[in-house]
Amino acid sequence: MAETAAPAVTPAGVATRRTVTGMLHSWDLSTGVDGPGTRFVAFLAGCPLRCLYCHNPDTRYLRDGGRTPAEEIVREAAKYTGFIHASGGGATVSGGEPLLQPLFTAELLHRFKHELGLHTALDTSGFLGGRATDALLADTDLVLLDIKSWDRALYRHLTGRELAPTLAFARRLADLGKEVWVRFVLVPHLTDAAENIEGVAAFTASLGNVTRVDVLPFHKLGAAKWRALGLDFTLADTPAPTADQTAAARAVFAAHGLQTV
Repeated sequence: MAETAAPAVTPAGVATRRTVTGMLHSWDLSTGVDGPGTRFVAFLAGCPLRCLYCHNPDTRYLRDGGRTPAEEIVREAAKYTGFIHASGGGATVSGGEPLLQPLFTAELLHRFKHELGLHTALDTSGFLGGRATDALLADTDLVLLDIKSWDRALYRHLTGRELAPTLAFARRLADLGKEVWVRFVLVPHLTDAAENIEGVAAFTASLGNVTRVDVLPFHKLGAAKWRALGLDFTLADTPAPTADQTAAARAVFAAHGLQTV
């Protein structure tokens, strides 16, 4: 009888000495919003931030996911690799906050990259950037980094956390020469102050490794989830920014030589 091949030993597998599992909320296929091309996106459960405009409040806690072996997720992604490669896409680990589960995230990124040959992306707030090992980042082709505000007090109001760890992580990524897309959510009466946008733009431009900035208009598509969870969505009366307001914010980033969408 032929012997069954032993499973590949990955960095996370070595660290845990067992099958690597984590709390997965869901997965999906997306185009254009989670990195280049069509992508397999694994949404992990759990997040340390409490963003006022979060559109996935159902991923706040680890218990919001189901314990899932990395092998199962990789096997699912493998079904779509032909389509993904043809579109110039890849695989993204998102959340929640994937760095709340750094071993699981590292395992997924490693296997997506080395077993499936996919371009890899990490979608993160950067608040837990200190948990990202150099090995994890070596298996990451692109970091989607949310910089939610330049004003420190506003950042704490928006997220319940401090801005400094995100900025430190951004500088580390720059030192590593890692490609970064920055995301900035434009929220009227909160993040839209001229000095706030200018601060984010100037910092982003100073890094030298940011190849794209997504200025994302605030929306209320997640409001129903807040209600279903019995949570108070305090931005229910906040309007979406107008097209002119969004264009003006993008122009600030463009003035710093950054590609914006």
